[in-house]
Amino acid sequence: MKLFRISAIARKEFIHVVRDPRSLGMAIAIPMLLLVLFGYALTLDVDEVPMVVWDQSESQVSREFISRFEGSHYFSLKGHARNYRELEQAIDSGRAFMALIIPTDFARRIESGRLAPVQLIVDGSDSNTATIAIGYVDAVAQTYSQDVAIREIQRIGRRTLHPPVDIQTRAWFNADMESKNYIIPGLIAVIMMVIAALLTSLTVAREWERGTMEQIISTPVTSQELILGKLIPYFAIGMFDVLLAALMGEYLFKVPLRGNVGLLFGMAAVFLAGALSLGMAISILTRSQLLASQLAMVLTFLPSFLLSDFMYAISNMPKVIQIITYVIPARYFVTILKGIYLKGVGLEILALEAGLLTIFGVAMMVLANVKFKKRLM
Repeated sequence: MKLFRISAIARKEFIHVVRDPRSLGMAIAIPMLLLVLFGYALTLDVDEVPMVVWDQSESQVSREFISRFEGSHYFSLKGHARNYRELEQAIDSGRAFMALIIPTDFARRIESGRLAPVQLIVDGSDSNTATIAIGYVDAVAQTYSQDVAIREIQRIGRRTLHPPVDIQTRAWFNADMESKNYIIPGLIAVIMMVIAALLTSLTVAREWERGTMEQIISTPVTSQELILGKLIPYFAIGMFDVLLAALMGEYLFKVPLRGNVGLLFGMAAVFLAGALSLGMAISILTRSQLLASQLAMVLTFLPSFLLSDFMYAISNMPKVIQIITYVIPARYFVTILKGIYLKGVGLEILALEAGLLTIFGVAMMVLANVKFKKRLM
């Protein structure tokens, strides 16, 4: 391969990207826009669950119980109801996600030490949120019950009892349990996979559609020089996108970067080379910009979003789907990014993922070179 030929092809592609605002926008603006949109809109945190209360007891005891929910940031009290019709209307209209019904004999039962049933109605349309919200209510109720029991024991003059098991909980790597801390690293991988494949999926197909491929074929440029020259500009743009994404994650979303920055960019370079080569192979095989862009979207966005452990845990998927995820390169890059960002680990832990990601990059580059032939067909 001749270096001056590669640089000539790369310069030609750079000029095309700079002169074409659509390509430049797709290369830089779209990844940043997607990161902002998904970063702010996509959250798995369940906070301020809207609820309404029907307090049939209307006593100091019931008001104390309700105050436990008002004082928690997990709940947002939207009002009081006077009957089941108002409760149903609040949930049907979306004004409330759950309703708490306190019976008339609640205070009497609590003061006499008897079991006091309380009804909870939850909108189960969103099963995940409903499950989490019910867990929050159980925690509030258990804490309240424990406090009532301790006060009763102290009132009758007995010594204070302590629970036989005292669990001291500590969350590693994401102490605040914020979903953005693991969504943003995974999001970077998904966006880079999609954008990289889309960018290069148009390169060779564009040459065929515009009739300039015949001129390139007549030159001494080899297939390897052509592919490498076309990859270099987009690789540089992709690494610039990674830099912008890392800065946005650090300063805009406040996601901690605990690992080695050099390892982050090194693995990003390997992943980017493979994703760009995949787009190049798609462009070579289709020779149509429309078909290439559609095929690139199907082969990158859906698998990367659904099967990379970015949003949905692979361990919860059926065994057949779990096996399929092993051929999704974004799976390994998501694992690497989360390990670097949240755990601060290095290649001693991520060696397998790094190796498989390297194999993917090499395989895609070989595929692109094998499939491109310098002849008219």
